[in-house]
Amino acid sequence: MNVVEGTGLIIAEPHWRMLLTDELEIEAAGEYWRAVTTEMRERSLLAPANRHAIQRLVLAYVIYDRSSRIVAEQGAVTKPRRGNTKSIARLNPHFTAMRESSSDAATLEAELGLSPRRRAAAAKVEKKARASRASG
Repeated sequence: MNVVEGTGLIIAEPHWRMLLTDELEIEAAGEYWRAVTTEMRERSLLAPANRHAIQRLVLAYVIYDRSSRIVAEQGAVTKPRRGNTKSIARLNPHFTAMRESSSDAATLEAELGLSPRRRAAAAKVEKKARASRASG
């Protein structure tokens, strides 16, 4: 696991190769992870409890990217099959995946305090002070 510089051991980066197989997507996931964790660290929002939510956010970004590439190539609607008189045009499943991952990302960005609308409402992570105790 890689740790984002400056975050100490707050949150270690997931092993993207366990979740993704495409090299470009693995690289993109790492870049998204660093961008999100760096912003959260700078705004004092980064906490270990956010690790999985950040991972889900990064995967939503990657799935959105993948689906949008396919939709750009194939279109939002699939063509009817040739020779089949009962075949009809249908919504491309990748278009649906793109929309759902976009919605998931927007929800997670709001929960993590990353969306512009929610930035002011996001509370900083409390750093617990260590109580001094008399040794005895």
